[in-house]
Amino acid sequence: MAVLSLASSLPTRAPTSQPARAIPAASGDFRTALRHLAGGVSVITTGRDEDRTGLTVTSLSSLSAEPPTVMFGLNLSSSTYPILARHRSFGVNFLSAAQKQVADRFAGRGGEKGPARYADAEWSEGRTGAPLLEGALAALDCELEELIERHSHAIVIGRVREVRLGSNDAALLYWRGDYERLGWMAEEAVTALGLRSA
Repeated sequence: MAVLSLASSLPTRAPTSQPARAIPAASGDFRTALRHLAGGVSVITTGRDEDRTGLTVTSLSSLSAEPPTVMFGLNLSSSTYPILARHRSFGVNFLSAAQKQVADRFAGRGGEKGPARYADAEWSEGRTGAPLLEGALAALDCELEELIERHSHAIVIGRVREVRLGSNDAALLYWRGDYERLGWMAEEAVTALGLRSA
């Protein structure tokens, strides 16, 4: 296999007028740096009946396509951790731009805890019994495969047992400490493209 270097064919950039500020990795600026990383907003749901809770995450990532597997980071002090460990299944619900209130409830911004986080939304059960949000862009029903504890968090690895595809609406993102949206809501797209019937 040949290795080709493209470095000599790339245009050179003039140095920026202000170099990046170097800071120790242990400083509080680590969190500030991560706020520049835009992430899709998902709600993780786990448990059943009165023993259910969940949280809002932006750390979800695909781990493997074969078999379908996802992972995310979960604070060990989170109220979700013991319930997830006990029930061994969870739902991943990709939120649309119209579901900011769901993200806020599962982030506990209004003080909601446990089953109260499920208010004002419609839910159904996946194959594993995990709660899945009706109207989400997509929902994954996952069986807990492994919890790997590292420092203040656990890496949660889940095998996807069911996939539900929802609407093609705009996605909810989190960037620089606030919610943003990516794309158009279905109704906006229809209007913008002039597809509305007279």
